Amino acid sequence: MLTTLAILLLLNAVWNVVVWPRFYKRVSQDDRARDASGKPTSFLIVHAVLVGVSLLLAVVSAVVAVIALVNG
Repeated sequence: MLTTLAILLLLNAVWNVVVWPRFYKRVSQDDRARDASGKPTSFLIVHAVLVGVSLLLAVVSAVVAVIALVNG
């Protein structure tokens, strides 16, 4: 059971690392990402925070999965 949960955590980490950077690239190129003077808008900032938190969770998931697999 522990191995199954660890694999699930690893899949979660891989999914986040694959999906979120591509999403951020699209968001950052959106017309709503910057105002007329080129400054980041709240649209870009909110999405950047979402991507950052998701990537942090991916790292935590990967670390916990590796620990579980090594000690399990």
